[in-house]
Amino acid sequence: MKVNVKKRILFVDDEQNFLDGMRRMLRTHTDVWDMDFVSNAFIAFDQICKQGFDAIVIDIMMPTMNGYDLLEKIRGVEWTKDIPVLILTGSEGKHLKQRALELGATDLMNKPVCKEDLVARINSMLQLKSYQDKIIAQNAVLDLLVKERTAQLEESRLDIIWRLGNAAEYRDYETGNHIMRVGCCCRIIAEALGMDRNYVEMLFLTSPLHDIGKLGIPDGILLKRGNLTHSEFEHMKQHCAIGAEILRKDYKYMRAFQVWKGISSPPSHNNNNPLLEMASTIALTHHERWNGTGYPNGLAGDKIPLESRIVAISDVFDALRSVRPYKPACSESESLEIIGREVGKHFDPAVYETFIKSMEQIHSIQIQFTDEKCIQQNSDRAEASSIHRMECEETAVFSMNVSNFQINEGVAP
Repeated sequence: MKVNVKKRILFVDDEQNFLDGMRRMLRTHTDVWDMDFVSNAFIAFDQICKQGFDAIVIDIMMPTMNGYDLLEKIRGVEWTKDIPVLILTGSEGKHLKQRALELGATDLMNKPVCKEDLVARINSMLQLKSYQDKIIAQNAVLDLLVKERTAQLEESRLDIIWRLGNAAEYRDYETGNHIMRVGCCCRIIAEALGMDRNYVEMLFLTSPLHDIGKLGIPDGILLKRGNLTHSEFEHMKQHCAIGAEILRKDYKYMRAFQVWKGISSPPSHNNNNPLLEMASTIALTHHERWNGTGYPNGLAGDKIPLESRIVAISDVFDALRSVRPYKPACSESESLEIIGREVGKHFDPAVYETFIKSMEQIHSIQIQFTDEKCIQQNSDRAEASSIHRMECEETAVFSMNVSNFQINEGVAP
């Protein structure tokens, strides 16, 4: 059974006799309208803001706050700005009516008021309000659907990003949660450095793609267990530029897609996509070193993007703590000792200090996302071969012995 809800109408006039006359005139409409009659504009505005009305009838000439002022205040509040307002005036002046319309009056009516005319004007405003409410409700539903669809697309895009990062890792070794740990570690350090939320989120999402360029390195080099030759190592170093190209290149496929969809505008450049821009920057520069001895461009100090400095220490730490086909895992203390020796050489001292201060959180991440293959091993490390592999490139150029386990990653044998 459909229940008819009464429409709420507010009448505002400083003359109480006029309001009483309006009440008597419209008493036959009390079954469909709830009517309030207020003689003070300030009290009326307070009621409008607190209770809400479907239509308002206002007299222009009132003391203290006139009808224009009240109309302007109504239109200035977000939740009252769309209420239809009928302005009553006893003046025939065109400039008064023009001002009322400019301030947003829905309709105008001269005094004295004719009942039939007044009822018709109010019904017209109520119908307009009904249409407006339906449009607002429909727009709200559409906005919700758009937000849901946008969230689904965003979730799909981020899922693809992470899967792409994992694909690069699987080409080299199966480390399971390696990229998850690196991403979480980067997030923790960036938060501790006081970076804004948007930067932290983008770094968390893009850091897993730092080694995407390894997809372009031949298996004979990438999967080699022994020492790399100087030539092989130079080839391996190209993964930085390859990764940046993968993430920055303006692919013709996108143009073909736009032609198919009938989109005439040219494809947007990746610079307009902050996620891809940060991801490509990290891919290109995450092997640069604080003292300028890194690659591919020999950047030094603050010229190395902060995101790459954060990724560098996060990735090295996780590589040291993880089991690889060619090495067992280092203990946490051994890993921190190795990293500590490279502060000011490989690593940004400020990022290192933040990394150390955040060690409790990072340790929790290591435990939370531990791989079965990454459980600490205490076996004899003398059996571990001397490596010249790029994936442990994060520990590259260290030339350090850790319990007979030599990490000698950037020097040609």
